Amino acid sequence: MKGSIELYTDGAASGNPGPGGLGVVLIYGNLRKEISEGYELTTNNRMELLAVIRGLQAIRWKNANVIIYTDSKYVSEAVNEKWIFDWEKKQFRKRKNSDLWKIFLKLFRQHAIEFRWIKGHNKNIENERCDRLAVEASRKTNLMIDEGYVNQKGLLL
Repeated sequence: MKGSIELYTDGAASGNPGPGGLGVVLIYGNLRKEISEGYELTTNNRMELLAVIRGLQAIRWKNANVIIYTDSKYVSEAVNEKWIFDWEKKQFRKRKNSDLWKIFLKLFRQHAIEFRWIKGHNKNIENERCDRLAVEASRKTNLMIDEGYVNQKGLLL
């Protein structure tokens, strides 16, 4: 049986909404992968959730054992407290970021996932690395458009 993949994630937004970024570190045995992306206009919660999504999308096989470390209570509690499943039953009515939650649930169901909340800015080396990746990505000049955020707000591209 394969070992567990450790997935560390963080998101950042300056202004909330404002420019944002995500940072991901995947560790599997002696393999390591880092991912970062920056967006013109988004929110911190969207970046936290999108970081988890990007990390899960980087896993190349199904039924992986994944331990996700996040400093986002928004994400970890939604899953650990099972709120996300109630939101899904109600078709995400009156829920922010439903576009991302729907993507997350498809990925979530492809693996055996455990969420572990960790306190941010508490000297966890990998969480600190994700934070740096997210902040650096949010400060780049060639930022992407978070179309889900723009569309849900009815903003012009």
